[in-house]
Amino acid sequence: MNWQLLKLGLVFMMLSVLAVGGGTAVLPEMQHATVHWFNLTDKQFRDIYSIGQVAPGPNMLMVLLIGYRLAGALGAVVVGVAFFLPDCALTLAANRLWVHFSGSPWRQSVQQGLAPVAIGLMFAGTWAIARLSLVHVTDGSPDFVAIGIATVVTAILLWRHINPGVLVLVGGTAYMLLTH
Repeated sequence: MNWQLLKLGLVFMMLSVLAVGGGTAVLPEMQHATVHWFNLTDKQFRDIYSIGQVAPGPNMLMVLLIGYRLAGALGAVVVGVAFFLPDCALTLAANRLWVHFSGSPWRQSVQQGLAPVAIGLMFAGTWAIARLSLVHVTDGSPDFVAIGIATVVTAILLWRHINPGVLVLVGGTAYMLLTH
């Protein structure tokens, strides 16, 4: 038995069940687990996360890259099944239960109570990625160009709706021009 694959499957199955509010909610734990338990570096995690953000499709497909990086093609399959299957089954079951209790007054309370929890989890995930992405890889010092671009992108998105692809293209070009 390949213990590395079993361990990968169990870790990503646990992350799947905890991903309330989406995959961003478990990014801190995913980063911790892959870096400390599987010897992925912070830079590798950040690079995989970046590829997941710019690739078309759901950004959590990045877990397949983590599995591939750690255990090859079989690792990608194991991590993909472990991360997406339990979540799909739970979502289906929760949806059926949600519809069944549609007239219940506690349903609204549960929904309102879960919203701030999901927002807190997503904020923690965003913070974890920001800590990795807004510093120089070589020495860990603040990367003020990256911080400035992140600030401008955040301000633009809070001000008006702009296609994220445009912001990725312009932000990447600006970073390249300002740092080289």
